[in-house]
Amino acid sequence: MAASELYSKNAHVWLPDAADVWKSAELLKDYTPGDLTLSLQLEDGTAVEHKIDPKTKNLPPLRNPNILEGENDLTALSYLHEPAVLHNLKVRFIDSKLIYTYCGIVLVAINPYESLPIYEADIINAYSGQNMGDMDPHIFAVAEEAYKQMARDQRNQSIIVSGESGAGKTVSAKYAMRYFATVSSSSGETNVEERVLASSPIMEAFGNAKTTRNDNSSRFGKYIEIGFDKDLCIIGANMRTYLLEKSRVVFQAHGERNYHIFYQLCASSHLPEFKTFKL
Repeated sequence: MAASELYSKNAHVWLPDAADVWKSAELLKDYTPGDLTLSLQLEDGTAVEHKIDPKTKNLPPLRNPNILEGENDLTALSYLHEPAVLHNLKVRFIDSKLIYTYCGIVLVAINPYESLPIYEADIINAYSGQNMGDMDPHIFAVAEEAYKQMARDQRNQSIIVSGESGAGKTVSAKYAMRYFATVSSSSGETNVEERVLASSPIMEAFGNAKTTRNDNSSRFGKYIEIGFDKDLCIIGANMRTYLLEKSRVVFQAHGERNYHIFYQLCASSHLPEFKTFKL
């Protein structure tokens, strides 16, 4: 079937929108190759004519059928594009308060900006020993997959936590470490986690800066290495840091600030102990 044949009467598409980013619309008549407009109706009943660029001839993205709304794996969607991803994440988050969604082996997380009761010991026990697709998407499922592969293959494993400022990377790493500490039955399980996390405020004093999106944005990349013994119990951890965006030391964009440590040093310059720094 040609792609253009999918744009028939009653088909649903996504239209760019200045306020909502994307809006759903229904075709009022079949599209014929060569047409310069699409006759559409928005969900609120408004009729619109969508112009098609005669050069690119790009048609608006098709909307997935309703039966696929709220899928826990984005790769299961019939159409995988920006509006489909955003809508599926929105449906899961708004309707079901689900912050985790898979995209293949990748876990997509939405920061709820509140504490959720989904990280307790009973949840950890529920995910322990399970395959990644057997349970609902969760940071514990990713941690369990890495832990299981480490035990099975006797090889180092890595979990990459990435995202923009304020996305919740540090918290996600904390929950992964909590999972490892619990399932490995380490004698000092909380001690290792707490010692690694306790170093963060000190490092953040040197590595954090105000950005337009976050007043306390971490400018440090962190590589946390957790060591296990032959019985798969945690025996220690190392944290390596590397400074990001060194240009902030000498230049700041409008509304942003230099690294916090320089302001803290200036603010404490009158204190007696400051003289020992010989700055």
